[in-house]
Amino acid sequence: MTQVIIKRNKSDGSIYGVSCKGHTGYGDEGDDILCAALSAITQTAAMGLMQVAEAQIECNRDDDNAVLEFVVTGDLNQTQSIQVRAILDTMWLGVKDLHEQYSDYIKLEVK
Repeated sequence: MTQVIIKRNKSDGSIYGVSCKGHTGYGDEGDDILCAALSAITQTAAMGLMQVAEAQIECNRDDDNAVLEFVVTGDLNQTQSIQVRAILDTMWLGVKDLHEQYSDYIKLEVK
């Protein structure tokens, strides 16, 4: 099972990071389409934060242990703030949809 933790700011509810750990177990490692979908959604969000919004993030990726974690760090200007929110809210929609369909394989928490 993959444990996904969505990190939200307590003040305004905006997402500032995510932690994904473990393989879903939906299929064999290397052929697990659910794990691949979850990875694609979260990795694309991380790339969007860095390359589109040009936001600073702290990122930990460990393929051997099936870990991807990132948080937005530093100050954002108004444009970056809008872009970061759009990227992370879109990531949330994808992760939430996968969880709703495959809750036996994805544990989802919001903190």
